[in-house]
Amino acid sequence: MTLLIIAYLGGALTILSPCILPILPFAFARAGQPFLKSTLPMLAGMAATFALVATLAAVGGSWAIRANEYGRLAAIVLLALFGASLLSSRFASTLARPIVDLGNNLVNASGGGRTAPTVKSALILGVATGLLWAPCAGPILGLVLTGAALQGANLQTTFLLIAYAAGAATSLAAALLVGGKIFAAMKRSLGLGDRIRQVLGAAVLAGVAVIALGLDTSLLARLSYASTASLEQAVLDRLHAKPLGGASSEVASNDAVIAAADAKKPFRSDLPVEGYAPSLDGAVQWLNSKPLTTEQLRGKVVLVDFWTYSCINCIRTIPYVRAWAEKYADQGLVVIGVHAPEFAFEKKIDNVKKAVGDFRIGYPVAIDNDYKIWRAFENSYWPAAYLIDAKGQIRYQHFGEGNYGNTEKAIQDLLREAGSEMSASATVTPDAKGVEAGPDLSNIRSGETYLGYEQAANFASPEGLQADTPQNYSIGEPGLNGWGLSGSWTVGRDQATLDQPGGGITYRFSARDLHLVLGPGEDGKPVRFQVKIDGKAPGADHGSDIDADGNGTVTATRLYQLVRQSGTVAARNFEIRFLDPGVQAYAFTFG
Repeated sequence: MTLLIIAYLGGALTILSPCILPILPFAFARAGQPFLKSTLPMLAGMAATFALVATLAAVGGSWAIRANEYGRLAAIVLLALFGASLLSSRFASTLARPIVDLGNNLVNASGGGRTAPTVKSALILGVATGLLWAPCAGPILGLVLTGAALQGANLQTTFLLIAYAAGAATSLAAALLVGGKIFAAMKRSLGLGDRIRQVLGAAVLAGVAVIALGLDTSLLARLSYASTASLEQAVLDRLHAKPLGGASSEVASNDAVIAAADAKKPFRSDLPVEGYAPSLDGAVQWLNSKPLTTEQLRGKVVLVDFWTYSCINCIRTIPYVRAWAEKYADQGLVVIGVHAPEFAFEKKIDNVKKAVGDFRIGYPVAIDNDYKIWRAFENSYWPAAYLIDAKGQIRYQHFGEGNYGNTEKAIQDLLREAGSEMSASATVTPDAKGVEAGPDLSNIRSGETYLGYEQAANFASPEGLQADTPQNYSIGEPGLNGWGLSGSWTVGRDQATLDQPGGGITYRFSARDLHLVLGPGEDGKPVRFQVKIDGKAPGADHGSDIDADGNGTVTATRLYQLVRQSGTVAARNFEIRFLDPGVQAYAFTFG
């Protein structure tokens, strides 16, 4: 009963859909006619024909679709005659006798002839309209047609399609009653009965032309001003309807129905088995959870995400991992972040705890300072994602940013394989802001640059890079992707440390975003700094960690977003000057 009500409501909502537009001229041509002898038979014929054709199309294969195409052509011819007869009653007398009889029946049904409208003529018009009607396939019609495809022709399918068509007929009947009163008032006050009939005839012929050209299932279907999908989905959500047969496949379209997989067979993902997942033992500490083992996780789908908190690629991936953890937790997904440090400061557990809080990470995080989990997975990348199925087997891997849609589809597949009855849904689109926002890949011409001597490149200060010793540096105008130091610095293996206040770093870059991994000195005191772009305050081009005047403060060791170009991306000179000593600078990254 619930599904019948939902189908009926979905049909009633089609009056608000643009896909109803092609048949409105035929329906409103009935305005002002007797409801029982004219309007009701026409709507009944339309509903019955649509239900029959939709059932055949859902279960009958290509032959049913071809049969409907022939019926559609016949309906176009029939309704073209109907429209022409509305324009001029003399038109019927020029046709051959069989066609004249049929045309006269239709004219009588519209009130344009001399005899009273008949049930037969109205029913014929309804059948023709039902052959032409291709309603938008929203969630409710998709639910009904899915059941037809899965279960074949049966009484339940037929009743649901009839309920859907009856809902549409009810809303059209209400519109016709209102329209009939308006037209009757116009006739009484203006005496324009013949003119109204001719206008309706022109509208019918225009509708026939639209349908013959295929615009009813293409252009009109894409109109968005009156989409009912959200209303239909609200009805489904409110009444908690499930697809027929327990399946959740998207199979409906305006023109064809795609057969869904057999719902009785267990779903099996085609993701390859890449071996059993290694142990998660070896973490020095767990955050947000007690230590988890592979045995405890058996029966769950597990996403293992290797990351480190100052890595820009990891930071931009976090919004998606966080969204997946929230979206699929009830379906059996367990997300585990494995924090494997790149720099020494990332081994400090307090730093990791603060980062977990700053990034709003609620899923378990294993701190892998000794790289035991890293080596067990034979991993080499930040970030890296491994999907483990309910049997403990690795089924999917992805390294680096991006590919979020495929990763989420793999999550859905493995959850369904594990027995989840989740329905297909759109992939997540996190509202990432600031440093978490995705990169502008089309405009990046600068790459990750380390300031420690072990991996430093493109150093442009004329003094040359001096390892582990204080040195006064200077810098002029570096070329693209060149950088240098000014003031007194000690360059270590992983970072450069400022010895005296007033020192700075200059970089000639070309990218939308510029980030710099910075930390306070060993005493932990905040370090004030000021940024300039091309020798001026950044203004609208400032990053999320400074203001428009370029002012900021280093309070913790992390990645700072210092530039986000707001207009056209171009090569710019970046300069940062520190007002306090002790700052440690690790690496530039861009986005």
